[in-house]
Amino acid sequence: MKTPPIEPIPPPDSHYASSAEGWLELGDPESALGELESISTDHQSHPHALEILWAACAALESWEAGRDAANALVEAAPFLESGWIHRAYATRRMPGGSLETAWQVLYPAAKLFPEQPLIPYNLACYACQMGRLAEAKSWLERAFRTSGDKRETGVLKKMALEDPDLGPMHPVIQGM
Repeated sequence: MKTPPIEPIPPPDSHYASSAEGWLELGDPESALGELESISTDHQSHPHALEILWAACAALESWEAGRDAANALVEAAPFLESGWIHRAYATRRMPGGSLETAWQVLYPAAKLFPEQPLIPYNLACYACQMGRLAEAKSWLERAFRTSGDKRETGVLKKMALEDPDLGPMHPVIQGM
């Protein structure tokens, strides 16, 4: 899916968004949320503002709010893979969430973003954690194929070898 250009948030709201990012970098997600509240209602659903909101929710481990932010991001910008990944990540961790639900939320994105490696990578993680190792291997192979050049594939493989979600597959990954 081709990403259309996203207009930047105009001032003064862009300043609040930048401040929120700064608070996140300083490890203060509560202050980041306060800055986001200063953004006008016209720009609350801007993809950039929603990305920051998701990051603040994730830092606070407020997974239901994070899922809601990710849902809003998918609605506002369905062409951004990050919204789909964030939604699955939060869905897995929120109360009542599960690996299976995260899988179901992310799986449609594999068809929407066939050239993006992080979606099959995350599907591999979920499949591995559900004990579906052959399926996990297949998704991980797809992630490696779509990762681009050898350097990017190497970075992704290193990440996979350090990822506890893929722990049961580490010996297999070393041979890939």
